[in-house]
Amino acid sequence: MAFTFAAFCFLIAMIVTAVLIFLAIFHMIAFDELKTDYKNPVDQCNTLNPLVIPEYGIHMFICLLFLLSGSWWTLLYNVPLIAYHVNRYRKRPVMSHHGLYDPTTIMNADELNHAMREGWIKLAFYLISFFVYLYMMIYELVTNTA
Repeated sequence: MAFTFAAFCFLIAMIVTAVLIFLAIFHMIAFDELKTDYKNPVDQCNTLNPLVIPEYGIHMFICLLFLLSGSWWTLLYNVPLIAYHVNRYRKRPVMSHHGLYDPTTIMNADELNHAMREGWIKLAFYLISFFVYLYMMIYELVTNTA
């Protein structure tokens, strides 16, 4: 059992994906608080917007690790979400600061439902990714013997 760079990349990806799962759950809780009028939209957007760029950066870091390790299938698995992140950030509302969520439009039922649906899909993607990375790490450790 050899600990290769690819196995190391999958280990890092698993740890980082756990952080992304936490962020997705945090977003879901925040949108639920907005939906039930528990929190102010301005405060909630000020809390969520600073987390957008780190989430995207962390996911791109995982893809960079897969690129460097030559794990092409896992890189291709992550490309659709990266493309969605780039497109979503490119089409974000015009605001004075970075982020995706505008306090004036987030309470719109369609916007809130879209954000909730996006959160559930990301949560599912990150959960599936966690187990794919776990499987791939074990596969790399078992098949590559020194």
